[in-house]
Amino acid sequence: MVLHITPYSSACLHFLDGLSWSLVFPCYWLLDRLLASCVATSLEKRQRSQDPCSFLTLCVLISAPLYLLLLLASLPLALLGFIIWAPLQAIRQPYLYTYHRPDKHQAEQGQAGPGGIGVGEWRPQGRSFCFSSANVCLLPDSLARFNNLSDTHRRAREVGKRIRNGASRPQIKIYIDSPTNTSISAASFSSLATGFRRTSSLDHRPDQTHTTNGPADTETEPLTECPIHSSGATDCPVHPTAGDQGASECPLHSDGADTTVDCPLHTAGPNNSSNCPIHTSGEAPDCPMHSTGPQSGHHDCPMHGEGTQPNPTPDCPLHTSGVQISISAPEPDPQVEEAETGNHRPGEQAGGDTGSMTASRESLARYHGSDGGGVISSNNTLSHVPRTSIFKRPGRKRRHGDESFDHEISAFFPANLDFLALQEVFDHGSTTRLRQQLHRYFPYVLSDVGRYGWKGCCSRFKFLNSGLMLASRYPILDARYECYPNGRGEDALAAKGALFAKVHVGTSHQEQRVVGYLTCTHLHAIEGDASVRCEQLDLLLQWGAEFRQSSSQQPEGEKVLEDLVAFDVILGDLNFDNCSSEDKLEQQHALFTQYKDPCRLGPGEDKPWALGTLLDPSGLYDDEVSSPESLQKVMENEEGRKEYLVFPPSKSQCPASSQKGRKIPLKGNGRRIDYILYSDESLQQDWKLDIEEFSFITQLAGITDHLSVAMRLAVFTGEEEP
Repeated sequence: MVLHITPYSSACLHFLDGLSWSLVFPCYWLLDRLLASCVATSLEKRQRSQDPCSFLTLCVLISAPLYLLLLLASLPLALLGFIIWAPLQAIRQPYLYTYHRPDKHQAEQGQAGPGGIGVGEWRPQGRSFCFSSANVCLLPDSLARFNNLSDTHRRAREVGKRIRNGASRPQIKIYIDSPTNTSISAASFSSLATGFRRTSSLDHRPDQTHTTNGPADTETEPLTECPIHSSGATDCPVHPTAGDQGASECPLHSDGADTTVDCPLHTAGPNNSSNCPIHTSGEAPDCPMHSTGPQSGHHDCPMHGEGTQPNPTPDCPLHTSGVQISISAPEPDPQVEEAETGNHRPGEQAGGDTGSMTASRESLARYHGSDGGGVISSNNTLSHVPRTSIFKRPGRKRRHGDESFDHEISAFFPANLDFLALQEVFDHGSTTRLRQQLHRYFPYVLSDVGRYGWKGCCSRFKFLNSGLMLASRYPILDARYECYPNGRGEDALAAKGALFAKVHVGTSHQEQRVVGYLTCTHLHAIEGDASVRCEQLDLLLQWGAEFRQSSSQQPEGEKVLEDLVAFDVILGDLNFDNCSSEDKLEQQHALFTQYKDPCRLGPGEDKPWALGTLLDPSGLYDDEVSSPESLQKVMENEEGRKEYLVFPPSKSQCPASSQKGRKIPLKGNGRRIDYILYSDESLQQDWKLDIEEFSFITQLAGITDHLSVAMRLAVFTGEEEP
């Protein structure tokens, strides 16, 4: 199937669409601003209350009548444009497929093949893939204000920046020095390293030089890998900065040639047999790099051999006991970052700005010594480290009871994110800004999904498209959009539906394509319409089966090997939870017999660590949840969850009222309406799926009213490595 790379099949139709929209847009924008001036967010109300001169209120009183007059003046042109625009929507393509060629850095790493990254020979032991879903509430500004959100275009750009920075941040490697010290958690999706060395992300190697916040903050990494620091520390006794390097200057002492004889880094002198790069006195017994006899100790340090002392001294900057974490910085942003930084107010601490490159890189090297240890950090270091939050249990952390996979509350999107499904990307201008940001990490994007006007869904006019967006690091082979025909009320004004995609993730030894199926959807939102959502779930299963069947059909007259299916995943906002008594009908739907929910025990019961994903809009701008780290901390606490998450309504509470500050009986850990489901029914024989991690993500704090979710899924083929 040919993917649609333009909204229309001809340039003439594309021109007419642009012309008609240019006539409609002034009226649309003025109407949006007029309604927005009448609906204030809680942050704007707070700012107006703190304005002693009532200047902000005066601006609203002046601008609203002006918007109204200009709106009336623009109506004739808007009517003419609408007459041209509406019929064109009947022949408009249901989605827009865009491809951004991977940059030179990715191509050098072998991540970018002819069609994208990671599409190489399928490893016999299989692979793991990371999926994420987020409802970003990018409605027109006037409508977004009903969810206590504003400035949709700026939020769209910020959403893209945060997702990209979180996904492209370095993957953390942890080396546990003590066999008894396994109580450690790092940033999301950390992995255990076999030795202490400077490592990079699985898919991103750090560049020599990178810029964090503009020309004034240029940082240069050393050209060689230093075992003492990880990213350009200025106090390294072995690796000097560029300004200190010279032909005869030793980085270990300041008096030059006077101590050359005792310095192990110099070649002059007869006493240079020592291999220790740390001490200058020649007293080997006092240096943790030497030993005078066979002793047991640490054997993984790259600066010494087998004979190290059993009790390393805390004075050695290289060898300490405890845990060593090695982190590499991601590649630099190819373009200058914009100055906007989310819904944060002036005066917030720097550590809370995770939209910046500094926060997203998590660039630090921590050493936990026997005496508490010190911290060696580079210039590109957070003032504090966002923790990967977990629900505690005895023994290994990050797992609950007999759970077979890790789960966490993370302040960052998972590193090396492969697939991203977004909902409520309705605004056209926001779609463009968000797509531009995502293309800096995801080569393949399906956006502008859905229909406008009367065509495609039903007789109801569609003012908004589906709001769905799908981004992938793997080539998209086929895609299809279907619109739910049974929308009711205000939900029927949007072309909500399902987006199906088939992606190419590898090639087997027998030259068979290994593919995966993705479904992104957003169900009916109005409470009490359980029958509508169940009908939509029925259609979702039916359309999914039809798409898999049609996309797997072989071309006539060609002999092509059958595709190998690696995964089948559904992501999206289903607008019902697994704890509310009002959602019993949806909880028992056949969807959950064909697809597995990692957070679910059964109908009406979630696993104890499962977290609600719907935030209380009234508290979005509270200082306690204004940054990803602060929201993460609140979500760790039961009282905090009761304060800022939406829970299933109780009999003593009106469903429309805010739960904030109310002492009412609450069930579960909030309304979990954002899902990632997977199925293993279509897998090859002997293939197996296993969840590695599941995360609830707070990185979009302050710019949406949902928590994001992520899942890493491992695909095992049952074969042995040759």
